[in-house]
Amino acid sequence: MPRLGDLERAIMNVLWAAPEPLPAKAIGDAVGADHAVTTVLTVLSRLEKKGVVVREREGRAHTYRAAASREDHVADLMREALGTASDTDAALARFVSAASPAEAAALRRALENLS
Repeated sequence: MPRLGDLERAIMNVLWAAPEPLPAKAIGDAVGADHAVTTVLTVLSRLEKKGVVVREREGRAHTYRAAASREDHVADLMREALGTASDTDAALARFVSAASPAEAAALRRALENLS
């Protein structure tokens, strides 16, 4: 799962918040006037190659949407990070010991839902 740069993350935040696929111009407008549409298109192309954005043809133009939810993306990053640990048990134990009470409660609920 690819990590995202600053502009990639800003674009993905727009796509994750959008209720429907968006054209590049709308994405660029939402990200901010600092970036030309050509820059946004270049980043969207990179994100498509990374598999995190889906490009769809709509008439003569293209629209873009996130390939998966933000939660799925974060979960993939967490699994990838855990996969790099030489001692998975120790990594999980350290993660859990650093969790806030709210995070620990969410983790308990998630584990209970597995059974």
